[in-house]
Amino acid sequence: MARTRKKASKTTEFYTVKRIDNSRLVRTVAPSRLRECLRLVALGGLVTAGALLYTWQHFQCIQLSYQVEALKAQQAEARGLNQQLRLEVAGLRDPMRIDVIARRQLGLTAPVSGQVENLNSPSDAELAQVRLAQAANRP
Repeated sequence: MARTRKKASKTTEFYTVKRIDNSRLVRTVAPSRLRECLRLVALGGLVTAGALLYTWQHFQCIQLSYQVEALKAQQAEARGLNQQLRLEVAGLRDPMRIDVIARRQLGLTAPVSGQVENLNSPSDAELAQVRLAQAANRP
């Protein structure tokens, strides 16, 4: 505190200067300035959200194109395998091939006349009787 002295004609008066601490004072922001600041923050948020949305869609598109290419490769592989299996089945079903295997590897020959007999198929009643007997024997 500083004290100053002023000389008067008969009395001496002292004046004190008080220092005021203004550090705790908060200056109010003008409402128009606050609205402008909020608008800028909202606009920045919208621009950021738009950029993030665009980036996400772009990377999703790239990822999906990789998946499509992988599926196309799998489909082409499956088509090739399917064609190979069809050719194998056709070769296995060939009657000439079956005849060659039967004659060479298994030693089978064509039947001699009288070696094959035609059997009469059992009637429905006989089949039903056999099935009942089999069902009775099962626990």
